[in-house]
Amino acid sequence: MQIVACIKQVPDTTQVQIDPVTNTLVREGIPFIVNPYDTHALEESLRLRDKFGFNVTAISMGPPNAEATLRKALALGVDRAVLLTDRVFGGADTLATSNVLTEAIRKLGETDEVGIIFCGKQTIDGDTAQVGPGIATRLGCTQLTLVDKILELDPIKKRIKVSRKLEGRHEIVEAPLPVMITVVRELNRPRYPTVPGRLESMEREVEFWNNQTLKLDEQSIGLKGSPTWVSKIFSPQRDKGEMIGDGVHDPVGTANLLIDKLLSKDLLSI
Repeated sequence: MQIVACIKQVPDTTQVQIDPVTNTLVREGIPFIVNPYDTHALEESLRLRDKFGFNVTAISMGPPNAEATLRKALALGVDRAVLLTDRVFGGADTLATSNVLTEAIRKLGETDEVGIIFCGKQTIDGDTAQVGPGIATRLGCTQLTLVDKILELDPIKKRIKVSRKLEGRHEIVEAPLPVMITVVRELNRPRYPTVPGRLESMEREVEFWNNQTLKLDEQSIGLKGSPTWVSKIFSPQRDKGEMIGDGVHDPVGTANLLIDKLLSKDLLSI
């Protein structure tokens, strides 16, 4: 059985700036990193491989320089690394991205059954959390999102039980394999690559797959297959806070002051 870990190269958002004239990201000089949530997906893939003997394949869609991201995965110990790169993949939104990743996973499954697909819960450059569920929908498999612990896994019966981190509570869910899992940071602590692992990764192969390999309709991928258009990017601005009334000794009066203020700014209608 095979585990597929989907990882992405993203700009380091701690250093991202926005051009005030064009309202676009300034990419020059910005370093790229592995999406932080994806490092936890990769780590859990390797932990299950170490425990059950699965094969782990790391895949990523991006430009040729995203090879560096997959080299890091190889240094950590994945068995196979595949980069999905082609000009026709460029400009993809979450829909078009999930179309490409889905077809790649199907192709990987032709030679070794895919039991689990791991994704980070979201990417720090998009924050939509849509690609993982999009893959699950297109593959017709169960999706378990926001997983913070793998409780049980039975490869023979093809069953998995996980804990999902929800707002204020946890949910325990059992599901059949194959399954797509998106993970949160609390799931594990990612390992660091060893020096021998780094050296070995430079000698290992990263497979490059283009659309000649996947044979997807170009109307369903890249910019042509992306119904989402970004009209503007801007830094969120917040007004300074204001203390009103005495909520401890006069909660009713404070509530009335708040209502009057919201009404005066047309933020509330009664």
